[in-house]
This record gives sequence, structure tokens and C-alpha cells, in this order.
Amino acid sequence: MATILLSLNTHALLPLPTSTRTTKTTLKSLRFSHNPPFSSPFYCKHDTRLHLRCQTTTGTPSIADFASSAGQDRLRKVPIKNIRNFSIIAHIDHGKSTLADKLLQMTGTVQKRDMKEQFLDNMDLERERGITIKLQAARMRYVYENEGYCLNLIDTPGHVDFSYEVSRSLAACEGALLVVDASQGVEAQTLANVYLALENNLEIILVLNKIDLPGAEPDRVCMEIEEVIGLDCSNAIHCSAKEGIGITEILNAIVERVPPPHDTAAMPLRALIFDSYYDPYRGVIVYFRVIDGTIKKGDRIYFMASGKDYYADEIGVLSPNQMQVEELYAGEVGYISASIRSVADARVGDTITHYSRKAEQSLPGYEEATPMVFCGLFPVDADQFSELRDALEKLQLNDAALKFEPESSSAMGFGFRCGFLGLLHMEIVQERLEREYNLSLITTAPSVVYRVNCVDDDIVECSNPSLLPEPGKRRSIEEPFVKIEMLTPKDYIGTLMELAQERRGEFKEMKYITEIRASITYELPLAEMVGDFFDQLKSRSKGYASMEYTFVGYKESDLIRLDIQINGEPVEPLATIVHKDKAYSIGRALTQKLKELIPRQMFKVPIQACIGAKVIASEALSAIRKDVLAKCYGGDISRKKKLLKKQAEGKKRMKAIGKVDVPQEAFMAVLKLEKEVL
Repeated sequence: MATILLSLNTHALLPLPTSTRTTKTTLKSLRFSHNPPFSSPFYCKHDTRLHLRCQTTTGTPSIADFASSAGQDRLRKVPIKNIRNFSIIAHIDHGKSTLADKLLQMTGTVQKRDMKEQFLDNMDLERERGITIKLQAARMRYVYENEGYCLNLIDTPGHVDFSYEVSRSLAACEGALLVVDASQGVEAQTLANVYLALENNLEIILVLNKIDLPGAEPDRVCMEIEEVIGLDCSNAIHCSAKEGIGITEILNAIVERVPPPHDTAAMPLRALIFDSYYDPYRGVIVYFRVIDGTIKKGDRIYFMASGKDYYADEIGVLSPNQMQVEELYAGEVGYISASIRSVADARVGDTITHYSRKAEQSLPGYEEATPMVFCGLFPVDADQFSELRDALEKLQLNDAALKFEPESSSAMGFGFRCGFLGLLHMEIVQERLEREYNLSLITTAPSVVYRVNCVDDDIVECSNPSLLPEPGKRRSIEEPFVKIEMLTPKDYIGTLMELAQERRGEFKEMKYITEIRASITYELPLAEMVGDFFDQLKSRSKGYASMEYTFVGYKESDLIRLDIQINGEPVEPLATIVHKDKAYSIGRALTQKLKELIPRQMFKVPIQACIGAKVIASEALSAIRKDVLAKCYGGDISRKKKLLKKQAEGKKRMKAIGKVDVPQEAFMAVLKLEKEVL
């Protein structure tokens, strides 16, 4: 083990070990272990008192060692002017989580022995996919010019489907680190996140990441940012989160450029809930940012939206694990545990105040998330319906963008119609329900909300095809349209325009951002995008293109309901709303798939795809036929005809009263096919 020798020096900056402050005579020969009690404050460079220089057998200690020793004391209170609240925003895979890891390591918030990649991504799902799904908060302590600062970091997701998480975290901050990959440059979500930050009036610190890569072009990317976004790149920080280059400059920039919160500690308490989750032992745990006032352990608190009151049994900070404190004041970020059992009592966006000294006005909260994609979630085992409802309520607490309502189906029983922000969001929610709550689920094909104008001037919103009014009662059907912006290298412009045209896209504009990159804007139906549009975009551009979309409104389209009939009986769960031009190909694909999946019966079973009463595609399942002529080894032909006629009459009677049971596997396979062909 290395030992540390202390020698007299008047230029170094290092805390004096507590045990040696009064014994000046023994300083020259003093030895102690490699982990001394660095809890004492730093001595000032201009102080006339004794300063020390550490010399180890492994070399001179780095700035990281000093920062690490300061980071151990991160629960120490600092003045409000020394608090900095910031988040990290970027396009997916530009290095947000790696940068967050490095900041935690450099400030000593997480020890090197405890460090692992994607430290803040604590879900298995996040680690497997390599993406951030949930925003994560962490409190760090950083010493700058001999003064302690409290840095509250919020790491955010980068995928377009989780933009609601980003907007919530930005509302709790005064600044943002905009991370841009120095090799890939400005991408779709980079723009979207910048606009979110500007809407919240945040100070933006530009960070060019991955400068150590051979393909990094920081100068080109800086020019791109200035042209596309309009941000000044003269003070952009060049860094490599993986190699640890430029991390100290980032921490210094946060302290120098991010404004501190307003000093409103004397006002009545107002705290904004920006996230929460359900703990089976402690109830609802709420993450909040104190905007005004002070909150102490044991205070009686009041939730202004739900009207419920509780006692704050435990308050603390996230650093990044939960650490208890006695008090939090204006500008600080923390958590509260108050034995809240009902998930409806503490919703994201609610305002916490004191029960005895209520605030006059609640905080604005958050804009409601508007679901874009809908699908049905049904338990494979009908007995799990109540468990599914409880799981969705608890998950909604942690994922405020999730919406759901009860639904019943003749084929799959009772379940829920759920609304999501996108396809990836839908996938993640399904996987979380199956993993975290041990549920087996069936998911119907994703659909969107259609607006039906009826002949009696009523407007009906419909996300379930089986609830669509009859053709005679409706005047027109409108579907949601989105404006989609695709950023791509110029080599793939043609293939991406072809993709958009195939999906009924309407061309709006194309402009060159730089000499080699272009932005293509289309308006296309959301229903065409919820399928495999994103996968096709990536495969056709070899992974180089990115996209961002925004909802623009409803437009009238030539839409029809495609019904599937088996033995003359309509099967409601297989009905879909499709565009008239695509009805035949989808109907043909569904009937062919069902023919393979439905077991043969004792009678002939027709499988038909219909638009109203008109059959547009049909397949027939031939009957299992008994050879009634086996015993006829000779004789007159009339004998054989008589037996065949008798068999035909029996088949006819059987078909009239017989019922075809579509197996569960067939439903699941057809739903999977619907997801592909739609």
C-alpha cells in the first residue's frame, strides 16, 4: 500500500489531516495510510498558515483526488448563491450518460471502486438497450476557487419518445449542458432539446463530446451549430467523457455560467414534484425541487392539487443514492417519504406546501402529455386483470406520459386501452410490466385516434376500430398528421423521400444545413409512422439519418374499416382502420395468415376480409373429410351417391350450427402480422 509523506511547502493546496493540526514538530516525518480523514476545509492559497504537499510512491496526486475528497462532504449546506441546478440534454447516443458518470467520478460523488458504466441508468432494460429511459437526479459537491458549491445534476433520455421526461427535468433547472457528438454533429433531437431549453429560459453550455475519435470534426460541427441552431460556439467546451478530457472545464463552466436559484427561503413553502415512484415498503417516494421556502423532517405537508396532507417522515437528497437530511431550502432538489399509500395523492406536477402555512398559489406544473399511439393490453390469464390495473397505476406514477382506460374484447376478455408517446415508449412499458410486475401480456396492433364527423354533426373520437360508427352514420373520417423532419447525409436524400412518399407523405421543404447534410420536411399520417417507419429510416440511411416529429392536427382522409369474418361471423379484435388504397394488400395478408393458423374443422370454413358487405379477399379452410366410400367395394354408382349426399347434408347442418374457435396463438400471430403490414 502507498504511504503519503508530508513535507513543508507554502504553494500547495491540500486539507490538513484532523489528527495533525496541532503537532507542527512532527510534520516532516509524519506517515499515515492512503485514505486520510480529508474532512477538513481547504486552506486558502494566500493564507499564512502551514500548507502541505503530498508525495506518494505512485506520483503526485491529481485534481481528481482533491475533488474526490471534497465530494465526500456533499451533504454540507452551502449558501443559495452557491447552488447550481442543471440537466444534460442531447440526441440519443451522443454520450450524456458517460458524461454524467465522469462528473460523478470527478466530484467524488461515486467512488472509483463503486463506479460502473451508465451509473445513473439503474434499470436492467436501460443497460441492455444502452439507452436512458428515466430522468435521474444526483447531488454533487464541487470546490471552485476555495469555495464549496452544490451541483444538482439531472440526466435525461435522448429518444424522441421520452421528450416529456426531458421537459419535466428542464423545468427544475436554471441551466443545461447541450452535448453534441463531434463526429455526428447536429441531429434531430439536438434541435428539439435546444428549443425545449430555450422555452424554459435556461443558460445553455455547449459541449462537444467524443473529440478523441478519429472521425471527430469539432470545427465543422461548431459551424453547423452556429448555422442551424444559432448558438455562439466561441466558448464551446471540447471534451471526451470516455477519456476524461475537459471534465474540469465543464464543472468550472457550470459554476461560472449557470445562474443560482432565487433566494426565496423566507417565503411560504412551494415545491414542484418532478418525478415519483412506488416503493412496496415505504409507499410513494416523491422527487421534488424546492422553489420557495424551507421544508424540515417531521413537517406536516399539503399536496395542493390532490388536497391530501401527510407528515414528512423522511426527507433527503439524491447523491445519487438517497441520503437523509434534516432540512431542504429554496433551490435544493431532494426526495420525501411520507407513508403515502395511494398513488393518486402525489402526482407529477403537483405543488407541495405546509399544511399550517399554505402558499397562496400553486406552481404552474407541467403540460399534460398527449398520447400519440394506442394499443390494447390484455393479460394472458384473465385472473391477472386486477394485478394489471394495480401495475399500470404504479407505473403511471413513475411514467407520467402513460394513459390508460378499461377495455373489453370478445376474444381476449378484460384489459386496458393504453396511450403512449411513441412505439419505443409502448415497447418499454410492456417490457417493464412483464419484468417488474411478473405479468404475461398480449398487445394488440398499435393504432391512433381518429376523428369521425357524423351526419348529425356530432364529432366522435375513436381509437378502437370496433367502436367506429356505421358507414351510414358517418360523413367523413379525419386522421392525425405529423410534421416530420429528417436530418440526413446528402447521399440518402432520394431513398428517404421515396420512403415518405410510400407512406402517403406530403413534401414540404428541403434545405441543406451544410454542404453534406440536408434537412427534409414532410407531413404524413401518424398511422403510417407508428409501424416500422423509424426502422426503415435507419436501414435505408445505413444508420446515419435521424428524425423528429411534432403533431400538426387532423386532416380528412379516405379511410375505411377492414373487418375479418370467419365462417360468416365478424371477429372484432381483428378489425382495423386502413386507407382505401392499402385495404386489399392488408386484407390478403391477414386472410392468408389466418388460414395457416386456424385448425381445420369438420366443415369448410371461409375466411374473408370485408369492407362493409363487400368481400375484398377470401381464403377457405377445407374440411376434414371422412372417407364414407371406403366400405363400397363395388355395386351401383347410386349407392355411392346416396352416401356422399348423406355426408354433404351432415356437413351443411354442422356448418350452420358449428362455431370456429380461433386459438390464442392465432390472435397473437395475426396481431404481430398487423404490426408488420400496417
